[in-house]
Amino acid sequence: MAQVVTCLDQPSSYRDNRSEIDRETERRLLAQSSTLYVGNLSFYTTEAQMYELFSTCARPDEGGGIKRIIMGLDRHQKTPCGFAFVEYFLHSEAVDCLRYISGTKLDERVIRCDIDPGYKEGRQFGRGKSGGQVRDEFRQEYDSGRGGWGHQRLEEEKRRQEQERLRSQIQFDTYAAVGGLGMAGADVPRGEGAGADRQKRGRSEDEDIERREDEKRLRGERDDE
Repeated sequence: MAQVVTCLDQPSSYRDNRSEIDRETERRLLAQSSTLYVGNLSFYTTEAQMYELFSTCARPDEGGGIKRIIMGLDRHQKTPCGFAFVEYFLHSEAVDCLRYISGTKLDERVIRCDIDPGYKEGRQFGRGKSGGQVRDEFRQEYDSGRGGWGHQRLEEEKRRQEQERLRSQIQFDTYAAVGGLGMAGADVPRGEGAGADRQKRGRSEDEDIERREDEKRLRGERDDE
């Protein structure tokens, strides 16, 4: 039976590809580490919520407890980006988290815990190109708990919207250029543009000349009388 049941208190096979330590040293550190990596957190989960949950595995009567919690941050915005490190005083406390907390829900998300070789300054920042986690760079589905669309999908949506805006602007300019739109954007009969205005002004000037000549003839006729 032991061959088919996964042991819950063992670290995963994940290895940080930026780690500078060899595998043997890493195994030794994991065997005594009291640090947890916590993933798949909501961007809105607070440090206070983390303390409340992870203190359930603390053993203060044995000299243990939570030493500190480091919330993962977007490298550019310095806002939470979905992961954290929890440091205990005892290795056994971190192992208990693998058994009792990993795979449970926090903020309606199933979180995962893993023993970490040890936190170092700088690891609290996301490693993705956009500043967040790498997993959110390529995520295609919409996740309201992790900022909406993945970064690449968001950029695709922005490009699509910009292309639609430019296409609409070109259609508007083309329609307006042939007299299809008035100054306020309302439809007007074709030909009622600047050329039509010039024709109207020309007709008005001719009418004024004819009216003045008629008035002169009328005055002349009256003088003859």
